[in-house]
Amino acid sequence: MNDKIRHAGIVDDVTDDCIKVRIMQTSACSACKVASYCSASEQKEKIIDVYQTSGHGNVKVGDNVVVVSSMQTGMKAVTLGFAIPFMILVITLIAVLNLTHNEGFAALFSIFMLVPYYLFIWSIRTKLKKKFSFVLE
Repeated sequence: MNDKIRHAGIVDDVTDDCIKVRIMQTSACSACKVASYCSASEQKEKIIDVYQTSGHGNVKVGDNVVVVSSMQTGMKAVTLGFAIPFMILVITLIAVLNLTHNEGFAALFSIFMLVPYYLFIWSIRTKLKKKFSFVLE
């Protein structure tokens, strides 16, 4: 099994500490022959920041490059972005519903409990940027 996440892209901007690479993010069915007729297939343009620029001084705007990250990094990002908030939502919903027996209040309170979590994630975003980074291949 391949343990790397790879995306081909084009260098959009080069600075001293960051290389911006434009990639096309596609859904799994976008390679299908009838994808142009189907509303399920989608394709989005994304800009990836590559911060570990040592050894890539010869990269210039317009170059074709491949950005790489580990599958483990991707799984950690999914856990932080989706799994933990889902667990907070479900656990809070069940706990408040058992305490108050009020479904509306339990739903609103469980959604409100996501605010501190996402504020915490936002406060450590610079740390996360370095931890969840792509490198040029």
